[in-house]
Amino acid sequence: MAYDFDLYVIGAGSGGVRAARFSAGFGARVAVAESRYLGGTCVNVGCVPKKLLVYAAHYSEDFQQAKGYGWSLGEAGFDWATLIANKDREIQRLNDIYRDMLLKSGVTLHEGHARLVDAHTVEINGQQFSAEHILIAVGGWPQVPDIPGHELAITSNEAFHLKTLPKRILVVGGGYIAVEFASIFHGLGADVKLLYRGELFLRGFDGAVRKHLAEELEKTGMGVHFNADIARIDKQADGSLLATLKDGSSLAADCVFYATGRRPMLDNLGLENTRVTLDKRGFVAVDELYQTEEPSILALGDVIGRVQLTPVALAEGMAISRRLFKPEQYRKVDYRHIPTAVFSLPNIGTVGFTEEEAREAGHEVTIFQSAFRALKLTMTESKERTFMKLVVDANTDKVLGCHMVGPDSGEIIQGLAIAIKAGATKQVFDETLGVHPTSAEEFVTMRSAYSG
Repeated sequence: MAYDFDLYVIGAGSGGVRAARFSAGFGARVAVAESRYLGGTCVNVGCVPKKLLVYAAHYSEDFQQAKGYGWSLGEAGFDWATLIANKDREIQRLNDIYRDMLLKSGVTLHEGHARLVDAHTVEINGQQFSAEHILIAVGGWPQVPDIPGHELAITSNEAFHLKTLPKRILVVGGGYIAVEFASIFHGLGADVKLLYRGELFLRGFDGAVRKHLAEELEKTGMGVHFNADIARIDKQADGSLLATLKDGSSLAADCVFYATGRRPMLDNLGLENTRVTLDKRGFVAVDELYQTEEPSILALGDVIGRVQLTPVALAEGMAISRRLFKPEQYRKVDYRHIPTAVFSLPNIGTVGFTEEEAREAGHEVTIFQSAFRALKLTMTESKERTFMKLVVDANTDKVLGCHMVGPDSGEIIQGLAIAIKAGATKQVFDETLGVHPTSAEEFVTMRSAYSG
């Protein structure tokens, strides 16, 4: 059968665009459908704008610390509208870049909501197109628990477009998005309370990292409340909000921000017209080749619910493209040792096993860790402490994990990720000369095992 396209991609996020561009580069006839914005969550309402807001939030600390170095700045002022307008302009620039990349690579761009008609047919804007392969790359969408008053809350989608910065904000959630936005709002001057229903936020991260960050956030004056969850939200006569917690207490706020998970964006996608199935969590079920139960339909990225990170979606897109159209270059995505950062203030950077994961995997471990006040802060009033930790296999001396809480953690952990991927031992770390004076050198100067 002759198809209109060799590959039809539904969703122009990071993974979908990567698969489309490289497939076209390999000679395939490719189309991409996008109903919202080019670049997906990461470019528009995720990593990129969030990092820009993190930069903005950090200036408050920079201004305070500058006094210790002889700078007299006067009273600093912040304008939310200026920040958002400049952010919007940068995001539009990136949207245009994505458009140019697709078109210059020979990809056909369809703007509108695409829906599956059958295993090889997509309908969009009243037209139908056939394809040998269809790739679902529609990403995820934030969700708010169905409590009374849930419609009064916002999510990360709306946070990037607020007209003004609320004075009092309740941030609900214990994942990295909640922690990051709590840091952003707090750094920009809002009165922030972070609520998490569990004992300690950032489940899945190293326990010592989680505890250290909680202590550092509390030092900044942010309200951090664990074992706390909202039962209902009510709007008051003055327009403010009142959140009633499950323990009966209440908190007043001007904004309630939820970051309690994301769902796959499968609305009106037409999956019922195919043999595509969902896993028990509601994500699209795929095998190791990203194929669904319908052999012609594949899926990647946040919609399959594996590792929901942009670089992972990019790698998955590349793997699919190579397997389909350049098989001699195909190689599987390696999900081990994925470095990641949490752009809280202070940042977290991590790669490899946590101490808990290493022990659960059967490793006998030796722990090296250090907490110190960075040189930059010694002439300031800041009490922030940087934390670093190495998880080492006691029998092989192999470094299983590196973890950091402190400024530029994400930048530092990227280099260490290469060492972990290469299988470096603690001896290799010890024999590596440090760059002095830096915080990063602490990773190669920790000599004494931590006893707890």
